[in-house]
Amino acid sequence: MAHTVTGPGFRLTERTAGEATVARLHGEIDIRAVLPLRARLDELTAGDRPYLVVDLRAVSFIDCAGLGLLCRARDRIGRRHGRLRVVTTGDRVPRVLRGAGLGSAFELYGSPAEAVAADRGTVLAAARG
Repeated sequence: MAHTVTGPGFRLTERTAGEATVARLHGEIDIRAVLPLRARLDELTAGDRPYLVVDLRAVSFIDCAGLGLLCRARDRIGRRHGRLRVVTTGDRVPRVLRGAGLGSAFELYGSPAEAVAADRGTVLAAARG
């Protein structure tokens, strides 16, 4: 079942793509957004071997609280032997990750389709999200 989480300046929408859940974040991912987003991401990462694709293409701002949220999801998924992929375009998010010392902490992809296809070793152009 798909969920939407909204608040002042942010939104999370989700869908499934194959075995993965694609969580698309919109707007500003800052301290105000962390509590409601953490609750939903905790649900998405609670199962055995979770597979989560976090799409940051529509994020206009992310601060250290938002980075902490990503690290929390990464750690929870790692403990459950799951997979986390991060989708971003441009250099803004990778630059923030590098500046925080997290440059190699996440697998980055240009689209949800590329992230999902990475496990199969192919990019499915028809599935671009």
